[in-house]
Amino acid sequence: MSSSPFGSALPLLTEHAEIEQQLADPAVHADPTALRRLNKRYAALSPTVAAYRAWERAADDLATARELSADDVSFAEEVPGLQVAEKEAAEVLRRQLVPRDPDDDRDVILEVKAGEGGEESALFAGDLLRMYLRYAERRGWRTEVLDGTPSDLGGYKDARVSIQATGTPAPGEAPWARLKYEGGVHRVQRVPVTESQGRIHTSAAGVLVMPDIDDPAEVELDANDLKIDVFRSSGPGGQSVNTTDSAVRITHLPTGLVVSCQNEKSQLQNKESALRVLRARLHQIAVEEAEAAASEQRRSQVRTVDRSERIRTYNFPENRIADHRTGFKAYNLDQVLDGDLDPVLQSAVDADEAARLAGLDDA
Repeated sequence: MSSSPFGSALPLLTEHAEIEQQLADPAVHADPTALRRLNKRYAALSPTVAAYRAWERAADDLATARELSADDVSFAEEVPGLQVAEKEAAEVLRRQLVPRDPDDDRDVILEVKAGEGGEESALFAGDLLRMYLRYAERRGWRTEVLDGTPSDLGGYKDARVSIQATGTPAPGEAPWARLKYEGGVHRVQRVPVTESQGRIHTSAAGVLVMPDIDDPAEVELDANDLKIDVFRSSGPGGQSVNTTDSAVRITHLPTGLVVSCQNEKSQLQNKESALRVLRARLHQIAVEEAEAAASEQRRSQVRTVDRSERIRTYNFPENRIADHRTGFKAYNLDQVLDGDLDPVLQSAVDADEAARLAGLDDA
């Protein structure tokens, strides 16, 4: 194995074996957070280990056939077919070894925020929120609206939702792996309900997607860095919807980040939700800073969490959806808004993988 052309796989095989031993230890099962983390990592490594074993078998079969072909012509006849099998197994393994996002097995916190366009933008933000909730439902994921500010006409000025997988999802199937490409500006073209002349308007809503940090130890928060305020929650038009100071606003003093949560009736629950969102934002800032320091070749050509980038247009009169990064276009907007989002997301996944493979070849 030391002479393997896929030497980068060897540390992963070792890690997989070590995790397997850890999972056999009854003591590990007493810590649900550690157990969940190990199960996720084990599931993420398993396809690479399987691909390496398959390539290793194919390479051994080819080497054996070549060695025996000098004495037996029947083995020589098998060599071309075994060469094809080894090449195919090597390509599968090469794809498995493409550097992957370390957050790919995480759940997500997704934020939707109305942009310019007043009530129409808020209505569209509400449409996007329902689209993600329905997509999560199709996937069998759990959702929880952490916080939201409804608009007067039934949309959302802003909303945050937690999306969590059930069980241990297969590699590439966790919420972050599927939804991380959704960050950016989503543009809508349609006749607003507030438009009496039937004219098509263009407005937009911003989406931000962050990995959900389920282990507080991963992002440590110093109590001295936090300014916590409490206030009464409010609904559309600013009216009070709670007679107690249950809403919580947390300011992270070193960065100036402010997170407010008022969805729960309990001040403690709102505080925990706000801390959860704050950890996710701080983690995302750290990731973005690390990516900015990396070379352009190593950075994904698709993924973005920059709300200033227009990533997609939803054209209601033509029932058309178009992704401006990948060139994806389809005329089933009604189905997409009902949660049939996988084809759109897959175009981003495929484009990202192609960019990573190209970066690997250029390295």
